[in-house]
Order: sequence, then structure tokens, then C-alpha cells
Amino acid sequence: MDHSVPIMLIATSDSDSRRILGDELRRRYGADYEVVACEGHAHGRAVLEGLRRWNRPVALILGCYGPADRGGLDFLRRAYGFHPAAKRAVVVTWGDFASAPTVFRAIGQGHAELLIIRPERSRDEEFHGAITDALDDWHLAQGVGFEAVRLIGEVGDGRTHSLRDSLSRNHIPVGFHPVGSETAERTLESLGLRDPMLPVLVLEFTASPIVLQNPTDLEIAEAMGVTRPPPPDKVFDVVVVGAGPSGLATAVYASSEGLATMVVEGEAVGGQAGTSSLIRNYPGFSRGVSGAHLAYRSFHQAWTLGTDFLFLRKVEGLGADGALYAVSISDGSKVRCRTVVVATGVDYRRLGIPQIEDLVGRGVFYGATVSEAPSMAGKNVCVVGGGNSAGQAVLHLAKFAKKVTLLVRGPTLSVSMSEYLISQLEATRNVAIRYGTVIVGARDRDGFLASVKVASPGAADATPGEEIEAGGLFVLIGSVPRTSWLPDTVERDQAGFLRTGANRDVNDAGSLRPGRHPLALETSMPGIFAIGDVRAGSIKRVATAVGDGATVVSMLHTYLAEHPLPASPPAPGDAAVSEELPGDVRFN
Repeated sequence: MDHSVPIMLIATSDSDSRRILGDELRRRYGADYEVVACEGHAHGRAVLEGLRRWNRPVALILGCYGPADRGGLDFLRRAYGFHPAAKRAVVVTWGDFASAPTVFRAIGQGHAELLIIRPERSRDEEFHGAITDALDDWHLAQGVGFEAVRLIGEVGDGRTHSLRDSLSRNHIPVGFHPVGSETAERTLESLGLRDPMLPVLVLEFTASPIVLQNPTDLEIAEAMGVTRPPPPDKVFDVVVVGAGPSGLATAVYASSEGLATMVVEGEAVGGQAGTSSLIRNYPGFSRGVSGAHLAYRSFHQAWTLGTDFLFLRKVEGLGADGALYAVSISDGSKVRCRTVVVATGVDYRRLGIPQIEDLVGRGVFYGATVSEAPSMAGKNVCVVGGGNSAGQAVLHLAKFAKKVTLLVRGPTLSVSMSEYLISQLEATRNVAIRYGTVIVGARDRDGFLASVKVASPGAADATPGEEIEAGGLFVLIGSVPRTSWLPDTVERDQAGFLRTGANRDVNDAGSLRPGRHPLALETSMPGIFAIGDVRAGSIKRVATAVGDGATVVSMLHTYLAEHPLPASPPAPGDAAVSEELPGDVRFN
């Protein structure tokens, strides 16, 4: 028997459900998974314990709840301790509506992750849709399977970490092999690389594998060949800067309504939302959806509808080109357009503690880097933050780490985190929450994070701090808007977020259009719009970011109708392009 084959386990005292589920799963998944059906919950726990000892991967655990089996929810709760990375689903029978409140409460407390209705007919595709979604999420979290790209580098190297994270978030199957491992040595030898510049990236999907040594993002983008700069004479109706939820929503709606659309993204699709392991409160996804999957589906939808994309390239400036805008790209090209939608989102605020900053990539990470979660297996981990992103990161890390401690500066989470996440955190046995706590330092061992020092906010400068063992530290605090590439004439609030619509004073002397009422999501610069987290006063939720992206498209139509293109647009080079707009620039 191949011990690498993942397990799908069913445990129920309901013989009918055990037979139906076992037959259905074996018929559809038997070639790729080993399906184990246990007679009762004690038998199921014993099997799970044995699988843990044998180091067998468990992908899915099914328990039942209904008149014929009232112990399934407790079984699933206990199953977490044996295989925390496995997906846990509670199976109910159609029509048992009386059980719904109990089941929903258990899911809200984290005892199970999804609800599945037992199949009552052959080829029940609704049932199998739920199963395959769960398996897809499990495989994505494990980082196993097809290697379109092979990455070889040092475990603690910051550049290697950023490449792993970026490739994973862009839904590119990547296999990471540390230097010195058997696969890494065999690969380097086959390529004739004796002393390569690390990290080494091997594109396995090309006709002849392309090998890149310590490549830049631009070199990777050009080697991938997925997206290329447009022709210089191409004029887009809108350039969207940023491929987070708001930017992707803009691309979907704009392209579907016939606008020539370009999206530029310097890192990965999905933005911060793309790093979320499971978003439970996004409308239409009752079982929840990972940020990576939501982002990939939105990207694919926009791409199918005709959106052009430039990946792994950053926007470096914005200038005027006659009646158009010119967006300067990090590869040296310029994209000409009639409007710009700024959807760049925010970066997490840095702690600024030298001991912490020196360990970034070697145990310290800014953001919820899903790709690093499996490497936290068996370790004590700390997460800093009080928002939904921090809560989702804790729950995901808890599936791998021995213990996860959430460090919260304030006295409560209720004002910054959704109630469903708070309930799950409190119900997860290997999660601890420490309020009134800040990071004040760190200690390393052999160059990797070994522990963090914490103190109460008021005593941070006066005490040496309590030391907490930690093999990983994930920081998700504050937000710094990504707006440095914009001209100073674009109005910002004191924190640097872009003012739009009613948040602006139309009679401000610095405005480029005094007396003209701006559209609701329009900045102080005509035709430049801001949406999502980068916008002053925005609500930091995925659904509201998507709402911004949908709403701004109607405003783009209004602006474009009021500002038609000249009869003969100037050719590239006919008008000087400046990186900053002069104060006397006027548009039609």
C-alpha cells in the first residue's frame, strides 16, 4: 500500500449513511484516495490515531449529524487534535431542518468547516462539488502535486520566501526544494549548475526548461510569457493599478461592458485577501472560500472577458500625455489610457524593531503567508494583529503549528474582528489570545527566530519583556497605503489614504477642477479614481472592496462620455510625458 495516498475517512453510527457515503466516495475518488469507513466514532478516533502514528496524510474527515447519529459533531471536534490540517465536514440528510441550528452553531465554533447534504441519488453533483472544493483547498494548503515551477534556495533566504509566496498566490504550482536536499542536488547536477546564484527557478512547463538564477520579477515575468506590454499606440479606456478584490471586480465589470481594460499588478492577484486561508463571510460562498481561490476565479473571469494583465511589474509614475494619461511601468514601458483606477490597497505596518527586521524571511513574516504554514508544523507560533486577516491567519496556522498565540494590543477583539472568527479562535484548543500585549524584541538561534519578547503597551519602553518561545512570527497590523507613485496633486488624508468624492473640498485651491463636483470615487485629479482599502474612509472588507470595483465602472462611463477622445489622438512622442502633472493642467 502506498502510504503517500491521502485518506478520506467516514465515521458514523448510521449504517445507511456509512454505506451511501462509502460507495459514493469510492466510486468517484477511489483511484486517487483511500476511502476508510469506520463503524462508529470510537473506531474512527482509533483509526485517526493510527494514521497519525503512521504519518499518513488525511485530506477529508466526514461525520454525520441527525436522528440516527447525534455524536458526529463531537467526533469532528475531537478529530481536529489528530489531524488538524484535514478538512472536516458534517453530513446531514435532506429535510432534517430541526438539526440546522445545532450544526450551524458547531460550524461557527470551528468544530467542522463545512456542511454537506448526503447524496440521495446517483451522480449527485452538488454533493461532489462540495467534496472537490474541500479537496482543492486541502491540496492548495499542502503545496503538493504538479510542479510547473521548481524553486531551489535557502530555507531562510528572504528572496526565496518572497518567490514561494508570490508564485503560490498567483496560482502557479511551485515545488520548493531546499539546497542540500536530494531533489535539489539532483536537479542542479542535471542542469550542470555547480555553484549557482541562488535562488534557482526552473520553469518545467516550457518545451525546454528555462533556468533562471536569482532572477528579478521582470525576468520571471518575461520568461513566463503570460503577459506582455501592449503596443505603444494602444490606448486603454482604463488602467487598473492593483489586482486585489476591488481591482479585479473593476476589470470584470469594465471588460464585460466593452471598456478596453488593463490591470497592472506588482506582486500577486488577490492582494491581502489572497493570503486569507478561508473567507467565511463573503456572500454566495456558504462553505467559505480561500482568498487564493476567490482571487484566481476573479482573475480568470476578467481575463476571459478580455482584460489585459501585466504581472510582476510595478507602476512607478503617472503623467499627462496630451488628453490622455501615461502610466509608467517598472519595465520601462508606458501604458496610455483615458482613466486610471487606483486599487493598490495597503501594506502591513512594519514593527521597526531591529531584532525583528533582521529575521524577516527567517521566522518573521509580514502578512498571512499561506505558503509558510506547513513549515510551522510542530512549532509555537505568534501572530500580531486584531483584524479579520489576523484571525484567519491564526486559524490556518493552528492546523500545522503546535500552538498559536494571537497578540492583541487592545483589550478586546470585538471592535475589529468578525464575531464568527472570534468564536472559532476561542473554540480552537491550540490557540491562545493575549490582550494588552505588544512585541518589544526577539531572540534568534542559528539565524532563525527562536522567541519573541512581549510587554504591555505602557511598559514596553521600561521593562525587558516576557519571552515567548516562537518559531514563527506573523505580523498583520496597521495599514500603509501604496500611493507613493502618484503625483502630490492627488489629495490624501493625514494617513496617506486617497480622498475621493464628498471627502474632498471642491473649492480647495489645490484642486485641479475648482467648482466641479467630483464623482463619488474620483480623486482630486480628473479621471483618476480610488477604490478599496487605499481610499480614505473605506470599510476593510472583501465584499465592500468588490462593491467599490463594481460601482466605479458606472463612473468611468460617465467620465468617458464627458471627455471623448480627440478625433486624431496624438501619436506616442508627439506630446511630452511628464512624471508629475503641472498645476495648470486642464482637461476637456
